[in-house]
Amino acid sequence: MARLNLLEETRYEKLPVTVYPNQKVASKAVAKRIADLIRSKQDHGEQAVLGLATGVTPIGVYAELVRLHREEGLSFSNVITFNLDEYYPMKPNAAQSYVTFMYENLFSHIDIKRDNVHIPDGTLKQDDIAAFCLEYERQINALGGLDLQILGIGRTGHIGFNEPGSAPNSGTRLVTLDDLTRNDASRDFGGKENVPTKAITMGIGTIFKAREIILMAWSGKKAPIIKKAVEGEISGDVPATYLQLSDHVEFILDEDAASELTRFGTPWLVKDCVWDNIMKKKAVIWLAETLNKPVLKLTEEDYNNHGMAQLAVEQGPVYNINIDIFNQIQHTITGWPGGKPDADDSQRPERALPARKRSIIFSPHPDDDVISMGGTFIRLVDQGHDVHVAYQTSGNTAVWDDDVLRYMEFAIDFNGSVGDDNSHLKSLYEDMRRFIATKQPNEIDTKEIRDVKGFIRKTEAISGARYAGLDDDHIHFQALPFYETGKTQKSPITEDDIKLTMTLLQKIKPHQVFAAGDFADPHGTHLVCFNIIVAALRELRKTEDWVEDCWLWMYRGAWKEFETYEIEMAVPLSPQEVLRKRNAIFKHQSQKDRAVFPGDDAREFWVRAEDRNRETAQSYDRLGLAEYQAMEAFVRFHY
Repeated sequence: MARLNLLEETRYEKLPVTVYPNQKVASKAVAKRIADLIRSKQDHGEQAVLGLATGVTPIGVYAELVRLHREEGLSFSNVITFNLDEYYPMKPNAAQSYVTFMYENLFSHIDIKRDNVHIPDGTLKQDDIAAFCLEYERQINALGGLDLQILGIGRTGHIGFNEPGSAPNSGTRLVTLDDLTRNDASRDFGGKENVPTKAITMGIGTIFKAREIILMAWSGKKAPIIKKAVEGEISGDVPATYLQLSDHVEFILDEDAASELTRFGTPWLVKDCVWDNIMKKKAVIWLAETLNKPVLKLTEEDYNNHGMAQLAVEQGPVYNINIDIFNQIQHTITGWPGGKPDADDSQRPERALPARKRSIIFSPHPDDDVISMGGTFIRLVDQGHDVHVAYQTSGNTAVWDDDVLRYMEFAIDFNGSVGDDNSHLKSLYEDMRRFIATKQPNEIDTKEIRDVKGFIRKTEAISGARYAGLDDDHIHFQALPFYETGKTQKSPITEDDIKLTMTLLQKIKPHQVFAAGDFADPHGTHLVCFNIIVAALRELRKTEDWVEDCWLWMYRGAWKEFETYEIEMAVPLSPQEVLRKRNAIFKHQSQKDRAVFPGDDAREFWVRAEDRNRETAQSYDRLGLAEYQAMEAFVRFHY
């Protein structure tokens, strides 16, 4: 019976999928599979031939393999590896090279023989690439093929660098990279213009010959392409769908990457559900959106025809369900994000008391506060709450070099106009110009340049917070140590990061904390900053009573909004308030027009924010709620 239930639950899935709670657990499971293969081959006196991938996805797997080598004696002396791909052209010692990546993350820490390591050569003359690729294939075939190939997946659906349009029988070759792939790599290269346009990659046909294929994917960012790869039709538009033709493939996902598969995204379509309130709310909103009907117009026939008959039977009549869900959505709407004084708060998202709350808005980068919740920020100040803002990082990697020179030129002219000696500033300026003129992609700026970039973002943040109504003593700059590496790659969280946050929280003793819950941020800073806040609050809760009355609200806006069923507080904005929010965002001039790291969304941040806020309001309107110009959405996090 359990087997039948599983088959029914996964009937939309066209290949085997295993889902783990998080990427750490999943990475260890994959590493164990690899280790078991290596040991089995060793027991039989054979070599293990592995196809390896690069990128963020396999880093945890490699870390666990290194641990197994160091702590449990796993030897790689019988292992031969072939990497999937390499940028072209690419020097092997470049920071972005996959040679560098593999040695930093795996090869330098294990006992593999260097002659057993094979990585496509990014230094070849273009006329020599075809012969190299044929030899790469020959070497793999001479060893009897790959025993195990591990893969990630790009948002284009590429495996290796087999972009849309790749043939299912393709071999190792030179390819042109998709624009989205280059966008995703832009941060590693200090800008998209520095990302190579080509790469050498194993072909889909080469991958297919492996006796075992494991494709890994982590995070909600990969969820849409995973759904296409697992449940979609086989198509050259999504090269990973070709894996549906293999009898030796398995997708290994964390829960976020699997979240849009039918059995998780709309489980009522494939199985009986436990209809708790969250599931019910999600299903009813989904039904209304699918049929383009207001919630109160949904019928029993609508429920029955869309997999929700069980809900109708267990908790119907459906009109009562509709009214319940409509009321729940309506109760999320409030013009009083700090709570409405002297009002019944039993059906409101925030408490009425205390009437004047201490609130702190944590902003990972110096502009996330106004981009993501600028309207609510201004509303809290206007309604008389004691509002503070804390900028967690300097944001100094996201300023154009030209702006540094412009600000230095201003400082030199200003100093000269008041009669100050300019010799030191001029010397610094000339040093900066020389450095910038020869600067390599992603080369670490000098300390002086990093300082100026930090000062630019700091003054912009002060201007934005002042515009929102804050006094200077309510504006805090944390410069958390994890971020201050000068590189796009940041350090792990330390006790210092948490202690700095605890100290600020102890000083303010807030009733409300607002934090960026926008974990789709492609650079990862939002998640790191959020984890620091949660760690600080949990530690303080052990000794300080005020923490029990401190609510943590997550906001989004710059990258991806909450789903409608998730929203617990929706703050409507009038047309005038939208303009005020826009003006606050405009204070961040270094991020306007064209940000250094925009991700794959070409819109300016203020446009993204307004579009998302308008879309949230429109989704409420379509469900039958009041029509507003825009809405900012929040979800409470229970720590």
